[in-house]
Amino acid sequence: MEKKQHVLRSFEKFAATIAKTTGSSITFLMAFAMVVVWGICGPIFQYSVEWQLIITTGTNIVTFLMVFIIQQAQNKDTMALQMKLNELIAATKGASNRVINIEDMTEEELRVLKKFYIKLSDLSEQQGDLQASHSVAEAEKNEAFKEKENTVAEE
Repeated sequence: MEKKQHVLRSFEKFAATIAKTTGSSITFLMAFAMVVVWGICGPIFQYSVEWQLIITTGTNIVTFLMVFIIQQAQNKDTMALQMKLNELIAATKGASNRVINIEDMTEEELRVLKKFYIKLSDLSEQQGDLQASHSVAEAEKNEAFKEKENTVAEE
């Protein structure tokens, strides 16, 4: 198991280094220069099929590998960002802990939650203070109170 962890850590370091390096201006300029050199060599090789295959094969291989490197780096960054946001939510008094694992919700659950936060925004607007803070629990309590009042009024 320890060897597997070592391999995974090594890959993560490698992927982070590659993602950081390939995202630099120097790497872009090097790639651009290679394309220019390839283009200049076109007349020398009479624009042959082999000449075309060089750039096609090279770019296909690089693209194929970079998809996985970039996805791994993005997954790690997203997870780190989620953890930071979770820490802020957990440490903030009055914040709803229900949104800590929001990334695991279904799209439909997210739509329902979005509607709920729109209601919170509307509540702040009704009070004339758009900077006012309301929690999910407070909004639920207000909603339950309204429903109870409506039930009593209907009877």
